[in-house]
Amino acid sequence: MLILLPPSEGKTSPRSGAPLDLDTLIFPTLAGERRTVLGALTTASALPDALSVLGVGASLEDEVRANVDLLEAHAAPGHQVYSGVLFDALDYSSLSDGARTRARKDALVFSGLFGATALGDRIPAYRLPITAKLPGLGGLAAWWKPRIGPELDGLAEHTGVVVDCRSGGYAALWKAPAETAVTVDVFQIREGRRTVVSHFAKHTRGLVARILLEAGGRTVRSPQSAAEAVAQAGDGAHAVGHQWEVDLVAAHGKTSAKLEVTLPES
Repeated sequence: MLILLPPSEGKTSPRSGAPLDLDTLIFPTLAGERRTVLGALTTASALPDALSVLGVGASLEDEVRANVDLLEAHAAPGHQVYSGVLFDALDYSSLSDGARTRARKDALVFSGLFGATALGDRIPAYRLPITAKLPGLGGLAAWWKPRIGPELDGLAEHTGVVVDCRSGGYAALWKAPAETAVTVDVFQIREGRRTVVSHFAKHTRGLVARILLEAGGRTVRSPQSAAEAVAQAGDGAHAVGHQWEVDLVAAHGKTSAKLEVTLPES
């Protein structure tokens, strides 16, 4: 089983620890590519118009300027650095021992800076939206796709089901094989109608990831068994405090299966 996650835009800066070592990250053959993006980001972050280049507001200026020193900054495992709604719901620290082990190696976090890292990889806190266009590189998803795709294709051949909890630009970095992948879509009932949600989608995807990590790869072998594990989790397994409905839409052609979680009307 492989679980694909987006990063959190907000991150917790490590207060101690050795700096980033690109050779220790998953897919070490991409160290050169990662060094290229790091160089472009540190250069852009020192520009007078850095905020405009990265497409962020004035409130994030300190975080953008901190990008200049990323190679010297403290690094820590991704599960300590990434924060926000999805990672709060996943709640790595309270997972069982087995689930934590699986999370560190089987959960990949996609990013414009590193392409993808394992949740246990040591990284610094950084600020780089996937929508940013770095000078000399252009769009980050388009830049990374041909470079990281072969690595992920090879990994997916040996990991069974791929559960895709990404959204937006991060999903564009790599398309998992349709025959083994299942994307997680979240809806909520509002005024009697099923609608797409944003904040609760991140939270729910974090809970889905948590449930599947606890279930483990021996249980979750296919999109169908992933859907069954999420459906069987029941009220006590998720923090929304209400029963959710789970449906599986079968794969069709080049379109992967969809695990649809519908939250009740609040």
